Amino acid sequence: MNAVLDAFIALLPAWTLAHAAPLLVVSPLLSGPIALMLTRGKLAWAWALLISLATLVFALVLYSQVMDHGSVTYAFGDWAPPLGITYHVDTLNLLVLLLVVFMGVLSLIYGLPSVLREIAPANQAAFFAAFMLCFAGLLGVAITGDAFNVFVFLEISSISTYVLVAMGGGADRRALTSSFNYLILGTIGATFFVIGIGFLYMATGTLNMADITVQLQGKGDDRVVRAAFAFIFIGLGLKTAMFPLHTWLPGAYAHSPTMAGVFLASTATKVAFYTMIRFMVGVFLPGSVFDSAILLLVLAPMAVAAMLICSVQALYQANLRKILAYSSVAQLGYMLLGLSMGTAAGVSAGLLHMFNHAILKGGLFMAVGIFALSYGVRRVEDLRGLGKTMPLTAAGFTVCGLSLIGVPVTAGFVSKFYLVSAALERGWWWAAAAILISSVLAIFYVGRMLEMMYLQKAPQVDGKIAKGEPVSALALAPLLLLAAANIWFMFDASLPKGLADAAAAALLGGGGL
Repeated sequence: MNAVLDAFIALLPAWTLAHAAPLLVVSPLLSGPIALMLTRGKLAWAWALLISLATLVFALVLYSQVMDHGSVTYAFGDWAPPLGITYHVDTLNLLVLLLVVFMGVLSLIYGLPSVLREIAPANQAAFFAAFMLCFAGLLGVAITGDAFNVFVFLEISSISTYVLVAMGGGADRRALTSSFNYLILGTIGATFFVIGIGFLYMATGTLNMADITVQLQGKGDDRVVRAAFAFIFIGLGLKTAMFPLHTWLPGAYAHSPTMAGVFLASTATKVAFYTMIRFMVGVFLPGSVFDSAILLLVLAPMAVAAMLICSVQALYQANLRKILAYSSVAQLGYMLLGLSMGTAAGVSAGLLHMFNHAILKGGLFMAVGIFALSYGVRRVEDLRGLGKTMPLTAAGFTVCGLSLIGVPVTAGFVSKFYLVSAALERGWWWAAAAILISSVLAIFYVGRMLEMMYLQKAPQVDGKIAKGEPVSALALAPLLLLAAANIWFMFDASLPKGLADAAAAALLGGGGL
């Protein structure tokens, strides 16, 4: 694979190799207004897909450069850091960049049939414009080395996300209230975050994240730094949907347009989780008293509560996307638990689960979207007999659902195994027990859906099984690809696991907090 990638990169012009980092963000950022000017939905979709494929090329270039050189730093305007703004790519954010780009491409391929059905023709170009801005914002958060630019890109992605969710109001008016709730809580989170950045600037006199870390080394137990940590932790907790700050997420995922739900479920909270790791472990000094106390006494209990309480909440939901939404909060608990362990093994396991959860939850939302477009499926009981009437879609849903549980031969099993191992290595038997209990609860809510699909009879009309709308190959192909990926990464997890291990070792030096 590396030989093929190297041969492909050798064909690219020199300017692509030299400026891949800024082009990764600038291309989708500038493409949004152009998509809006195209006015027609299919034209805007084709333009957005073309640009997303270009960002995929830039991401692969960065992957090759990081594998060869360890990290890549791009200084804007020839202002050397820490004076100028920089983009920095290492093994930690490379994993996130690849994830966002691949899921962005797959979401666009998948999303055209649903957008044509769910969004009014006059609004379709605006939808793809907002999508590209959200895409650019998430990439910007992951790649920038400037703390204030993290806030700027967070807001670019958030504001466009509010628009994407609200555009579901044509099919479901609840999307409007969900978007408003997301707006209020997202704004509160952003306010807390930017106040924390302000305190950091007061304490260090710099916004370059690498330089902030250097400046903090001589601060000791500084009250301004502690205040900065608290504000940033709460702000990113809201953005990450950390329990109990997650109340915006179920409505946003359940009532947004199908394509938006797929993309957001697989990327948005993952980028926020990355940002939390970057600040809590990469910027603030690992091992500081307040850092270790927050991880052990606050983050770990919240993570376990999310895993158990939200899994129970998922059991009692009738709406399919609400089940998946509460499940997402529970799965975020797994990731945050890995971070709270404060060890290289725990952080690595959390990052690996972030990757695996993105591909499995993206596949589940895709399958539910196809069911809805073909048969109008919204609730669990609507799944009756779809295992026979829609075998390929049901198979994709089944593989991703089993991966969510953590069944062997799926990617979900791998990351849960490493999480349990890291917890036992830390001596946290109660955390390992919580992982197992949450996985058992997932058997019940996933099993309820599978039972409906395979063991119940399909509805009939005049003695014949009702036929739904034909499934578009554009929608089905990404689902099957993600289902295959959930099996592939069980047997060969070298890419995500290698990047996660390298990132955790770089952040913690192979040790712990």
